[in-house]
Amino acid sequence: MSRQKILLVDDALFNRRLIEVVLKPQGYELLMAENGQEGIDLAIRERPDLILMDIQLPDIDGYMATKELKRRVETRAIPVIALTASTTPEDIQHATESGFAAYISKPFNPTDLPKVIADLLSRHAADTHYRRRPSI
Repeated sequence: MSRQKILLVDDALFNRRLIEVVLKPQGYELLMAENGQEGIDLAIRERPDLILMDIQLPDIDGYMATKELKRRVETRAIPVIALTASTTPEDIQHATESGFAAYISKPFNPTDLPKVIADLLSRHAADTHYRRRPSI
């Protein structure tokens, strides 16, 4: 079985390195993008199993990048997790409306992040398996 692929879209080098340190030992293959457009292009080309998307990006924000990914047939089903320091109810609602599957606030707990990712990947795999089963 191949390793699950996670795309991290974050312009902050510190965040990319921290997430790499937390997730690589879990056996994930990590792809990195520094801005929204690079993240969209990488997602289309690589088809990751999950995307971690910062909201505050230098070109297009994470909301717009996620909306674009959800608009495209080839990337629509990839779950996207919002990573942001903005945690107001309005921000969370905006993330949900933009197509994010989950919301993780920064700073995040390094022991919780792998659990959230594993849970979301497991639920996504179960949903995908269920949708692909032939009807009786």
